[in-house]
Amino acid sequence: MTQSRSQSSTLDYFKWAFLTTAAGLILGAWVGWQSTGTLSGMMTVFFVCAVLAVLEISLSFDNAIVNANKLKDMTPVWQQRFLTWGIIIAVFGMRIVFPLLIVVIAANIGPIDAVILAAARPEEYSRIMHDAHLPIAAFGGTFLMMVGLNYFFDHEKDVHWIAWIERKMARFATIRGIEIAFVLALILGFSTLLEGEEAVAFVHAAVYGLLTFLVVEIVGGLLDATEQTMSAAARGGFGAFLYLEVLDASFSFDGVIGAFALTQNLFIIAIGLGIGAMYVRSMTVMLVEKGTLSEYRYLEHGAFYAILVLSVVMYFQTLVHIPEVITGLGGAGLIGLSLWSSIRHNRREETMAGEPERRLHA
Repeated sequence: MTQSRSQSSTLDYFKWAFLTTAAGLILGAWVGWQSTGTLSGMMTVFFVCAVLAVLEISLSFDNAIVNANKLKDMTPVWQQRFLTWGIIIAVFGMRIVFPLLIVVIAANIGPIDAVILAAARPEEYSRIMHDAHLPIAAFGGTFLMMVGLNYFFDHEKDVHWIAWIERKMARFATIRGIEIAFVLALILGFSTLLEGEEAVAFVHAAVYGLLTFLVVEIVGGLLDATEQTMSAAARGGFGAFLYLEVLDASFSFDGVIGAFALTQNLFIIAIGLGIGAMYVRSMTVMLVEKGTLSEYRYLEHGAFYAILVLSVVMYFQTLVHIPEVITGLGGAGLIGLSLWSSIRHNRREETMAGEPERRLHA
């Protein structure tokens, strides 16, 4: 009975995600019918929407865990704001406005012209998006790398999963700016693998990614420093909200660009990735409310290792194409290993706690 209630409770978290899936797939089928007028065309678009949703979910396990890690320290008011306004920004901002904005800047055309281009000439729209992949990957990869390193370079961190690495990183964290120096050295080193304008574009975009991370950290720090003069509802909330929005954007780069490998239709991409984004929201809420991160002590570690791997993959994607399925499976694999290690740790703790009682009865 307890297990049944637990399963029902877990499913309740995904109620809106399931409803969005049904509505999104129906809408995708309608778009397929309107654009092709055939049953096979309708089913093809239906299938592409489903695959895009799975792609977004597989790439976003670590996103949900990191969101939950930040959300648990936010006030309830700002938690709710992120889970409502934040998801609107994530779905419509990153999955629709962001690709249009790239085309507006790259092609030097107006927003309306970009929408017309996406609808009437999807091949050209897709080409512009792919041409912009290098600076996007450099920006997003650098931001995510700083997120991952900032977690491990923490001298107060006392829980370690891969201890021989994490203890050293925690010890070196007392050196001010070490993670920034590491990332800058990596940017300069990686730029030598590129040539001419590509190398310049990579360095510029990567530096902007680094500056964006630092600006978001500064904004959050300023809000925290003035918390005594702020209301309880706003204290530190906007800084964390801004951090999570930029973080979500960085995670979304890979999925948005990769989606064009399946379809060049912006509206189909928005439907598929929007469905996936709702599952990320549901997973985030579940992790926060059920206290899963505290129950499985290494789960956060797996997510941040996955972030570091994703950041390196985004760098290498400027040189060679790496299928998104590899990225998704790699991140999911690291999180799965951290979950398995957490379960083993919990079992050892239970065994050790029960040992004195067994000796007493003996």
